[in-house]
Amino acid sequence: MGANMVEVGDVVVSLDIFKEKFLCDLQACQGACCIEGDAGAPVELEEIAAIEEALPVIWNDLSLKARGVINKQGVAYVDKEGDLVTSIVNGKDCAFTCYDEHGCCFCALERAYRQGKIKFCKPISCFLYPIRVKKRGAFSALNYNRWDVCKAAVMLGQKEDLPVYKFLKEPLVQKFGEAWYQELELVARELKKAGYLD
Repeated sequence: MGANMVEVGDVVVSLDIFKEKFLCDLQACQGACCIEGDAGAPVELEEIAAIEEALPVIWNDLSLKARGVINKQGVAYVDKEGDLVTSIVNGKDCAFTCYDEHGCCFCALERAYRQGKIKFCKPISCFLYPIRVKKRGAFSALNYNRWDVCKAAVMLGQKEDLPVYKFLKEPLVQKFGEAWYQELELVARELKKAGYLD
């Protein structure tokens, strides 16, 4: 692998996943990642079925505009880059975005999941953010995505000294398995011993 990548099983991992610090700070960002950008969150085919199954439970939490978009085009669409993504409202807001009484965004799917009402949390691309996964033949590549709206998360992560891979343990285990995550931690220790990490 290149100087900035390591292999963990059949996954190519950017060193930024180990080096960069990150911890979501919802009070500061108000959930901007759910409402900024020009396309929805990437989704996998099997996730669309899970979202459709969850719709009756979360339907009343969605805005009228979001319901209209979903009724018209479904829970997902193919964006201009050819990727399957969640439907969006007003050209940017994820259709599954809701707001609390303080104006903070949250995911209707994740809230219902955390309340035990559904079995699907949210698209893995959302759960893994700021990691982006790209398929490269038989391999998956994990890269760290830098975005201005997450500046507060970077600052909080630095304050708490929390690397991206530790912040995202739960979704990484969900996506790649516990054994793979343990191997990732081993690689992190080896990188630290070799002087690649602080």
